[in-house]
Amino acid sequence: MRRQNSLPIGVVFNIVRHMVNQQPALDSVFHALADPTRRAVVSRLLKGAEAVKTLSQPFEMGLPAFLKHLMVLESSGLIRTEKQGRVRTCHIEAGRLAAAEDWLSEQRAVWQGRTDRLAAFVESQHPQEPSA
Repeated sequence: MRRQNSLPIGVVFNIVRHMVNQQPALDSVFHALADPTRRAVVSRLLKGAEAVKTLSQPFEMGLPAFLKHLMVLESSGLIRTEKQGRVRTCHIEAGRLAAAEDWLSEQRAVWQGRTDRLAAFVESQHPQEPSA
């Protein structure tokens, strides 16, 4: 028996199946984005590719520490690097970022549905009185 105002079982199944299939990739993306330095790097790379040396300049840390941040971003699939001569350049991988955005959108839709149902329930329990 289905509860009133709940999501159809097919929708729930698709959300859960998608979450399970994407879990390891999403875990690494959210882990990478958990650090403010890495989020700042991603924000800068959204504007265009940059050389590692240029990318590291605004951060108050040594290059070896900054490279560790880049390794986390690269292993999560959020960025890719390529070396041309002596210059290593970083590029954003929009597909992985889009996967995280899709997951967040799905969660937002679920919670908006829940809050809409809660609001409808509260309004049904306390009907508004007409103003005079």
